[in-house]
Amino acid sequence: MGAVFGLSLRQMIGKRRMIIIVLLAALPVALAVLLDMFARGDGDFNENFISTIVDALIVAVVLPLVVMTLATAAFGNELEDRTLNVLVLKPVSRLSIVVPKLLGSIIVTGPVLVAAGVAVTAIALGGGGARALLATAAALSTGVIVYAAVFTWAGLISSRSLGFALVYVFLWEGLVTSFLSGARYLSVRGYTLGILHGLDEETFTPLAGRVIELPAAIVGAALVTIVFFVLTVRRLQRMDIQ
Repeated sequence: MGAVFGLSLRQMIGKRRMIIIVLLAALPVALAVLLDMFARGDGDFNENFISTIVDALIVAVVLPLVVMTLATAAFGNELEDRTLNVLVLKPVSRLSIVVPKLLGSIIVTGPVLVAAGVAVTAIALGGGGARALLATAAALSTGVIVYAAVFTWAGLISSRSLGFALVYVFLWEGLVTSFLSGARYLSVRGYTLGILHGLDEETFTPLAGRVIELPAAIVGAALVTIVFFVLTVRRLQRMDIQ
């Protein structure tokens, strides 16, 4: 398992990918600084900031795009260059292959996204204190884990997984869940926002009208992660590697 994990990290930490990830994560931080400088006096600053930067930018766009960049390539690289058969022919369980791939995506993207989210919260929503920072870290960490499970499976299903992931993110997570409240119970964005608001309702009050309950968010995130992890293991067990 350690060898697969090391190989996965080396594949993921490429210069081009890391530049993309850092730039995406830095975007909301830069916008937070600008808004804090020029719009702090606005009476609706807190509400607009949370709706625009936290929800519409960090949770709805940056979080899934960053995780997608690495997670869809976790198995995609091996499928493209036909080296996956080298892994599956080794005397190791499929579980020992999937776990390192999933952990690699989480370990590389998680700290970057959590750091960016915490920085944004500290810059513009400092009044929430440590509770707001912890809520942000917990919510984004959950989002990273769930998206990593979903996109790792997608990368094993199809060589066009990146296109599928983009459609899913912008159509389902971005559009459908914005208009259909029931869809939020089947949405990673819904789970992330539900945990964020549930852990600090005072700071993230503007989210109150469009989030699911904290217990539902936690259970939903756990179930989706487990389901897609199991699907990935089963897919690897059953696929015909040529």
